[in-house]
Amino acid sequence: MRILRSPKVVTGLALLFVFLLLALFGPMLAPHSVDWQANRSSGIPLPPSGKFWLGTDQSQHDLFSRLLAGGRDPLLISFLAGVLASMLSVLVGVTAGFVGGLTDDLLSALTNIFLALPGLLILMVVMKPLPPDETANPFLIGSVIALTAWAWGARVLRAQTLALRGQDYVESARVIGERRWRIILFEILPNLLPILASSFIFTVIYGIGTYTALSWLGVINPASVTWGTVLNEAQASGAASSGYWWWYLPPALAVALFGMSLALINFGIDEIINPRLTSARTGRARGVTFRLGHTPVLRQASAPAIESALTKGAAQ
Repeated sequence: MRILRSPKVVTGLALLFVFLLLALFGPMLAPHSVDWQANRSSGIPLPPSGKFWLGTDQSQHDLFSRLLAGGRDPLLISFLAGVLASMLSVLVGVTAGFVGGLTDDLLSALTNIFLALPGLLILMVVMKPLPPDETANPFLIGSVIALTAWAWGARVLRAQTLALRGQDYVESARVIGERRWRIILFEILPNLLPILASSFIFTVIYGIGTYTALSWLGVINPASVTWGTVLNEAQASGAASSGYWWWYLPPALAVALFGMSLALINFGIDEIINPRLTSARTGRARGVTFRLGHTPVLRQASAPAIESALTKGAAQ
């Protein structure tokens, strides 16, 4: 497959595979439960050691166990948000671009409204009044995040659908009497798959970033152990100012590496969709080689020489 020839895609997939394994088997691989405490009488976080690989927090919880167990909900919610947002993007974007007219105007206006809304602020307003048990429901959180993330993909899909609906093969399908849903399903959507994949990956990155931010801000139920709630506890206890780097750095790096794995896959897909990105880099590299050699220069001829050449030409 062409996509597997990209070093960025291969590196991103390898990192993503590691995170998926941690999400599936992390709680089982954790040496302790997330509620286990090393010493309840001590309120001082312990640094990393042979016994506690990532140290402990102020309540003496094993942070390595919490890191392994805290990735399941973020990954589940981010992928759920990506799937739901992609479905909404296809429904709105492709319908607007293919049908056109008043339908296009209304759906485009709806898309622009959602693009203008501050997603994180809307999520905080929606999630804050909910009871703690509801804010720990992954399907509810993923659905709410998807409602604030679908508009970007819908706008891109609409623009591409507008370009595709005038193609000859689409017109031929119309002429022979194919129904709209068949044209969209068999003629339009297959050509939108790379863009849809890129939109899905972007939404997953947005989803895990948003969920971590909500957890860090205390909107998500603090009883649920995730990377964001660990960061929230570290901030509330002043871990950064006290020098307890092992408390907040590992979950922050986990979120960053997960986002980087998806970003690498996205960059690889972009280069496949738009080969000019690769050719531009190749051209810049070749340009350095060309500048090292000698470049022939055409000198401008003087006026007498031009007159002499014209006279000879006229005489012949």
